Amino acid sequence: MTKTKVVVGMSGGVDSSVAAYLLKEQGYDVIGVTMQIWQDETQEVKEDHGGCCGLSAVDDARRVAQALGIPYYVMNFKEEFNQYVIDYFIKEYQKGRTPNPCIACNRYVKWESLLNRSLQLGANYIATGHYANIVKHPETHRYTLKTSVTAHKDQTYALYNLTQEQLAHTLMPVGQYTKDEIREIAEKIGLCIAHKPDSQEICFIPDHDHGRFIEEETKKLAPRGHFVDQQGNILGEHQGLIRYTIGQRKGLGIALGKPMYVVALRPETNEVVLGESEEIFTNTLYATDLNFMMIEDLKGSMKVKGKIRYSQIPASCTIRKIDEDTLECVFDEPQRAITPGQAVVFYDGEYVVGGGTIQSR
Repeated sequence: MTKTKVVVGMSGGVDSSVAAYLLKEQGYDVIGVTMQIWQDETQEVKEDHGGCCGLSAVDDARRVAQALGIPYYVMNFKEEFNQYVIDYFIKEYQKGRTPNPCIACNRYVKWESLLNRSLQLGANYIATGHYANIVKHPETHRYTLKTSVTAHKDQTYALYNLTQEQLAHTLMPVGQYTKDEIREIAEKIGLCIAHKPDSQEICFIPDHDHGRFIEEETKKLAPRGHFVDQQGNILGEHQGLIRYTIGQRKGLGIALGKPMYVVALRPETNEVVLGESEEIFTNTLYATDLNFMMIEDLKGSMKVKGKIRYSQIPASCTIRKIDEDTLECVFDEPQRAITPGQAVVFYDGEYVVGGGTIQSR
């Protein structure tokens, strides 16, 4: 009897390594793949926490595959990563927005590109080590994500824009486990990465300095401009729009005698608007580039819970479409630092309803 073939995206971390083990135990024909997406074979990268796609990741993933007795390959996805992640990342910051590169990478590289290539190789599924569960909703019978059993590790926020086709061909075996349980499994079966720390940074900017990265990639210094208040009064000089995001207080390089925060970025005038704490709170946002999971489309208004950042506890809100690709979301309570370019994701209990990209507030 032919086994069902699954390609596991192996980052060299404990989650994807245990995912490969669990699937092999369940009887799948498992193939391990690490996606080479930005680094060169000879490039030395400082990886304090072992990034998800650095060179040490390849070494770790290869050792795990050998220990599990599964075939292992490195696939080159640099072109796709440059187009869908790096270029997007730079352009969004230049527009005065704050992008989420991991969400773009998930949708267009880790799923669209890897899934297509895996299906061409005869695989039935791809699998990852994400903390989420893929289910069919009991009422709508559509594929959707259900939150992980461990709330603080839940990764559904970063996966909201996967399509029905992608979900139908994806397995996420670690969604039923806590992180401690996953580490215990890795230790029990003797994997060398059982206690490897989680990656904390954007993989292609390990020093966290995205301003430097953008200037080096574009070979252009970001134009300096003015810090202003809501009334347009000039407060000082900023170091380029790309270095700021809504809600930021630290690293502004300006002293005004009281805590000030970035309230808005104005690319048309190259201004960074500063204000006091209460000025960064608002109830309403507008989102586009919508993707629905649990439902096919949004008809009328719907009471849900929404997240405007990965680490946030979902907050009660009401959503409705105001045109074909624009959604209005009104939160019951004001939310801090709603940021254009970031994702907003909506939940009905444990199920992901869908989400979109924040355009304005």
